[in-house]
Amino acid sequence: MRRVLVTGASGMLGSQLCVAPPQGLEAIGTDLREGTGVPASGFDLADSARVADLFRAHGPFDGVIHAAAWTAVDLAEEREADAARANVDASRELARAAAAAGIPLVVVSTDFVFDGAGRRPYRVDDATNPLSAYGRTKLAGEIAAREAHPEGARIVRTQWLYGPRGKHFPGTILGLARERSELKVVHDQIGSPTSTLELAPALWDVLRAGDAGVYHAACDGQASWFELAVAAIEYAGITTCKVIPCTTSEFPRPAARPRYSVLDCSRLTALRGAPLAPWRDALTRFLELEKRS
Repeated sequence: MRRVLVTGASGMLGSQLCVAPPQGLEAIGTDLREGTGVPASGFDLADSARVADLFRAHGPFDGVIHAAAWTAVDLAEEREADAARANVDASRELARAAAAAGIPLVVVSTDFVFDGAGRRPYRVDDATNPLSAYGRTKLAGEIAAREAHPEGARIVRTQWLYGPRGKHFPGTILGLARERSELKVVHDQIGSPTSTLELAPALWDVLRAGDAGVYHAACDGQASWFELAVAAIEYAGITTCKVIPCTTSEFPRPAARPRYSVLDCSRLTALRGAPLAPWRDALTRFLELEKRS
């Protein structure tokens, strides 16, 4: 069986990658105590010696999917150096190790590398212009990985993630809707809500069959946060909460968000032969699973 290192294995995306790897592959997660499945203390992937130890102790690996990241978008504004260590230095060290081992590396990135000023889905070769510390560190991580492993690094940008494990927007909204009679939700930020149930198989496909370079991966279609909230509440059958659209300026946050960040996923679609599921279908599938769990 081929062994693939998955970083961030106790996170929302990393855990989904580890739950169901493709047949013939074994996911080796860095965030789990060996053999227990219990989250352990963070592994410093920015430390070259620790990464080398990881490859020696648990390798050889046939590939790496780097899903670990600093994802606290607002906190990164005041702790950019810490975010850079997690998002830039770790990507560089893993890319160096993967290059030395001669294996492919997938680095998960974000729509926050764009400024949101566009009016059509962002292509993989469109100019980047991050608005936030989080976006800057993720873009720098992309560059570091590609420079360290130009023949093997695959960058996969995604957005608006939710899934069976971890905190996410649909879960938060449903919890609030059951407690409140009214919710205000931003309607002037547009993206593509993406389920980890859809994204994880796509990342495995990019690792196994993709060429080096940049890919975009998000569920098909687009929505505002308001539309996503309404869809989740309607599916859950909650009729006691009114959802009201509001503007970004009514809910200022420390980090600026791109107003329009829909991703053009045509390169991934060509690789896989089909796009990821439409976002409403993916949301329904996820909520159905949540209801049964």
